[in-house]
Amino acid sequence: MNFGIGNIIFLILLVAGIILFTINVRTIIRNINLGREEKRTDQKKRRWMTMIRVALGQSKMVVRPVAGILHIFVYVGFIIINIEVLEIITDGVLGTHRAFAPLLGKFYDFLIGSFEILALLTILGCAIFLIRRNIIRLKRFWSKEMTSWPRTDANLILFTEIALMIAFLTMNCTDQLLQNSGSEHYFKAGAFPVSQYLNFIFGNMSSGTLEFIERSAWWFHIIGILAFLNYICYSKHFHIILAFPNVWYSNLNAKGKMVNMPSVTKEVKLMLDPSAVVNETANTPPLKFGAKDIQDLTWKQLMDAYSCTECGRCTSVCPANHTGKLLSPRKIMMDTRDRLQEVGKNIDKKGKDFSDGKSLLNDYITPEELWACTSCNACTDACPVNIDPLAIILDMRRFLVMEQSAAPQGLNMMFNNVENNQAPWQFSPSDRLNWAQDEIKSSV
Repeated sequence: MNFGIGNIIFLILLVAGIILFTINVRTIIRNINLGREEKRTDQKKRRWMTMIRVALGQSKMVVRPVAGILHIFVYVGFIIINIEVLEIITDGVLGTHRAFAPLLGKFYDFLIGSFEILALLTILGCAIFLIRRNIIRLKRFWSKEMTSWPRTDANLILFTEIALMIAFLTMNCTDQLLQNSGSEHYFKAGAFPVSQYLNFIFGNMSSGTLEFIERSAWWFHIIGILAFLNYICYSKHFHIILAFPNVWYSNLNAKGKMVNMPSVTKEVKLMLDPSAVVNETANTPPLKFGAKDIQDLTWKQLMDAYSCTECGRCTSVCPANHTGKLLSPRKIMMDTRDRLQEVGKNIDKKGKDFSDGKSLLNDYITPEELWACTSCNACTDACPVNIDPLAIILDMRRFLVMEQSAAPQGLNMMFNNVENNQAPWQFSPSDRLNWAQDEIKSSV
């Protein structure tokens, strides 16, 4: 054990990183809780199975095998390799070196060897993703909503992951060389099936230089992890944390099943049958029908927005988008998140009662986008983490119809006919069978 000034600096950075991350996460939770209440705790067994299959098992990612397999490399590699962060933290706090090696024995060699293979696969996966985004330029990564920041954000994360994995392998390579040279504090521990091939770079260096490189890689790795941890709070990559709870709280209803409003259901039942017995809880009308701004959406819809990976699978299967209409389900989620973050910043600066005069509807999402949706649910089905753009679209449409009477002309005609004739056609109920009169006469 060799505790010194470096360990004190490490502790300060570690505590600062954790505190900043906690503050950022609390802000995100506060923002999500700006949404309306919604119960999503039923069918717990089914929810756990859905989370294991979709979030942990990546079942919806591998529908597209190339991207799916590469994502598994990056996902598994990055998550498992960072188990080693526990050892780095232990070493940094106690002043030890490879603290877990004496405890795990030969199993430690297996772990380090596995981590190195996963690190190589992560580098490979990130490199191919960069090629797909920036050289091949897949269409879904260059849509209109994918402006310079979303593209830069994705590239930054991929480059960061490559840099962290290279630092990990560099640290191991120089560590192995120091072990073999009998340097102080560098006892033999670990297996290095990948980093050993970097010996041609570092093999002829002095022990002092190797130790400097090893320590530099060690510091870069842990500082990079702490920086990455806080950066994702401002990035689409917060889905790394939210993917699991977001899938657990998935909508388990049949796709396309719309949520009825109790107050509206009551009025319809009474219109059809004035003597109908209705639920008393439906007697209190809501303050607002549908959604105009983020406070009108549910907390789950806001969690969906923060969970969006901007992968574009939803938009790539959207039939309305394919025909050139403005609708992009990915843009719906990105706009919702952008507006939510804007409202959160306003609260931080000017208090929760401040209104900037803007709203999600019109300032971010236009009615033209909403009415282009066919409600086919292709976007929801394609999302790797069970995000439901359709739920937001339907709630905003509901606001347009029930609060602003701003439905397209064709729908307004149908609404009037249903109200007056109890059917979508312009015929009174007494005339509904006129079309069959000739058939009736001929059969008599």
